[in-house]
Amino acid sequence: MLRWTITFIIIAIIAGILGFGGIAGGAASIAKILFFIFIVLFILSLLKGVVKK
Repeated sequence: MLRWTITFIIIAIIAGILGFGGIAGGAASIAKILFFIFIVLFILSLLKGVVKK
């Protein structure tokens, strides 16, 4: 999931440089959503590991 976030960030940067503001904004929004989902899943997996011990 983190790989997809990085991919969309790169797409947003390239689209922003080339002047495609709408595509850059959309890709940045998707990257932000994927990043927060990744963080939540990461924290849940950490908590699950702590509870099992």
